[in-house]
Amino acid sequence: MKFSKSSQLFLVSRVSLIALVGLFLATALTSCEITTIDYLFVASSQGGGTSPAGQIQTYDVDSQSGAVRAGQPTVLSGGINPVSMVVTHDTQNLYVANQGSSTVVHFDLSGVGILTQKDSVTLSAPPVFLTDNIADTYLYVVSGTSSATLSAYPLSSGVIGSPVAGINLSLPGSFAGDTLIPTGVAVLANNNTVYVTVYDQSAYNPGGAVTSLANPGWVFGFTVGSGGALTPVSGSPWQAGVKPSAITSDPTNRFVYVTDFASNQMIGYTIQSTGALSFMVNGPFRTGNEPESIVVDQRGLYIYVANELDSSVSAYEINLATGTPSAAVNVTGSATNITDTAPVSILVDAALGRYVYTANHLGNSVSGFQLNPNTGALTPTQATPYPTGFQPTALASINHGSHAEQSVAP
Repeated sequence: MKFSKSSQLFLVSRVSLIALVGLFLATALTSCEITTIDYLFVASSQGGGTSPAGQIQTYDVDSQSGAVRAGQPTVLSGGINPVSMVVTHDTQNLYVANQGSSTVVHFDLSGVGILTQKDSVTLSAPPVFLTDNIADTYLYVVSGTSSATLSAYPLSSGVIGSPVAGINLSLPGSFAGDTLIPTGVAVLANNNTVYVTVYDQSAYNPGGAVTSLANPGWVFGFTVGSGGALTPVSGSPWQAGVKPSAITSDPTNRFVYVTDFASNQMIGYTIQSTGALSFMVNGPFRTGNEPESIVVDQRGLYIYVANELDSSVSAYEINLATGTPSAAVNVTGSATNITDTAPVSILVDAALGRYVYTANHLGNSVSGFQLNPNTGALTPTQATPYPTGFQPTALASINHGSHAEQSVAP
């Protein structure tokens, strides 16, 4: 994720009051008994004071209200400026990408949300985003701030192995020399295909020189073969607006969704049997201003988009036949769900799929919403927003206890 949007700085003036109110309410919650269903992890771009080290905070999530409170002690992220996190599906491991130190760090997870740093790898370029497959056998990392590389790392009991694939992404033909900047990576639930979003800085470079007539935004697709080998899908890459900022897929391996930061849109694709992508005929779909992060709930019914400039979340219901997203109607009659300032990461809780959270980069907070499972509408959780460390950038969560997790079948 990128956080150099100077156009948003005027919004910071409201942060102090919101943070103070949130701090008071969150402190009050710590004295109340809560029933934990999740542990929510929040990565912040640096620690307290002037320390450049990143940090990861752990919060307990209340099963009845969705409110969060401070849990286990904060730990260092193992590097500088963490920008992305992912938890393995067996809930045993957490990985964090530290952009400032070009590292990916592995943490062991105990059953009560305790993080213990284990191994790490150093990349040749700063990581931008990471994810793992459902089988927990590979970790996929996109890296580069002046180039774009997709790397696949094998996982063995959580330990990060040597990369089995490292692909430098480039456009075909006359645009092969253009500068591509990665923004996101997603892997299908069947573990068979990986997609990467990039934008062409040679064609889209606000405030700088433009030297290419190529389409600015792209999605690359790769099939996963024996030993983790990555092979380009026929027809890849596909156009993806102007500046794609995030990518996700539905749990049935039928649809892919990409947010376009520059055009304030979401682009929908249908996945063909070969892994190739086709545009949804009635797209793209309107979002708020500067959509930065996107998530599909575990049942594949709803999409939620964090809009950084608007400080809001857009909610959509998925047509299960076509994948088309349509705006979900909130009980308040409004399609806008207000967060604290500049949300840059969003997730649905891992336990029951009942709560949505955003990391608010300029608000130094997390905003919480309760998800209506019948309509997809969101309502604010108790005492939201909740104070975090300085400039939070990424979220992850795991379920707590032996209760069943939310079904992924729509």
